[in-house]
Formats: sequence, structure tokens, C-alpha cells
Amino acid sequence: MTSFIIAALSYLLGSIPFGFLLVRIVRGEDVRQTGSGNIGATNVLRTSPALGIVTLLLDALKGSAAVLIALVLSGHEMALSPVVAVRASTAALFAILGHMFPPWLKFRGGKGVATALGSFAIVAPKSILVAVGVFVVVVALFRYVSLGSILAVGLFPVLAWLLRDYSGAPQVRVLMAAASVIVVAKHHQNIRRLLAGTEPRFGFRMSNAAQ
Repeated sequence: MTSFIIAALSYLLGSIPFGFLLVRIVRGEDVRQTGSGNIGATNVLRTSPALGIVTLLLDALKGSAAVLIALVLSGHEMALSPVVAVRASTAALFAILGHMFPPWLKFRGGKGVATALGSFAIVAPKSILVAVGVFVVVVALFRYVSLGSILAVGLFPVLAWLLRDYSGAPQVRVLMAAASVIVVAKHHQNIRRLLAGTEPRFGFRMSNAAQ
């Protein structure tokens, strides 16, 4: 029952569409009608750099909050035993799913990178730190935000395995891999554009087709 409650609460928390709400409240606009139509930080950034940064932080924080709630409900604050780590990873996965498929927006949400970052930063901090490093290096070298996101997310479960950053529970690795696959799959349009050589590079004038 506890795992079901954790999953449900995490999904609902993850489904809060901060990007959509911020642009609607501050600018009176629908962020889905601009750029890529995505509610994530990258698309919000086109409307307002400040709101884009706030969206990034809030999307990450809701992921962290979901995991922290799971830890509290499990009777542990930061002690990740195998059982607690599984529940925390379950919370992370469902927070990501909530962000991607929010019921309030007809299940059309964001791509889950920021929420995954915030969620798994608590479960596997060493792996997340290295993944962020991969993202920064890839974006700095190639100026593709989507490529940096895809590679960082795709490598994350591998990093967790290599660094043994999964609290000794094989189920945690499965949940990490599932989250990774889902986030990468959500970037399918970016992957097609990368392969075709039409993906916009990062810059102040990113095309409307960007992430």
C-alpha cells in the first residue's frame, strides 16, 4: 500500500505544469502555442529567460520533493537501504511520468530531463553529477541541448552501475533504466532531426523546432 501511495503522490506532484502556469500567470500566454509547444524549461526560455530558469528549478525540485516524500513515508529521511531505495526510485519514475503526461493538459507534458535530474539527485547523486558533466561537455562542444540531454540520460543507469550508486538493489537499476528509456524516447523528434542534420544548435536564436 505504501508503494502505491508513493507512486500516486509522485505522479500528481510531477504533473504540476510549472512552465505552463508561469507563462500563463506572468505573461498571459500559452507556452504550448510557441516554439516546440513543449511546457519544459527550454521552450519557456524562448518566452522569457527568467521564467525558463525558474521552470527548470521548479521542475527539478518537484522531482526531489517526490523522492523526499517517499523517504518520509518509508520511515527514513536519508538512509537509503535497498527497500527504501526502491521506493525512492519508484517515486522518481512516477514523478517523471507525471511531468511527461499531466492529466491537466490532456497528458501532453514535457520531456522529463529536469524532473529526472531532481529526482535521482537524491537516489544516485554521484551518477547524476557525472551525467550533468556529460551534458555540459556535449553542449559546450556541439551546442545541441537535445544531444547533451539524450547522452546524459542514456548514460545515467550505466554510470549508476559502474559507480555502484544504486544502494545494492537490482530493482533500482531497473527503475533507473526504465526512466532513462522513457526520457530518451520522449526525444524521438530531436533524434530524428539530429540524424537528419536539421536539429537547431543552442543559442539565443534557437529555432522554434528546438527541444
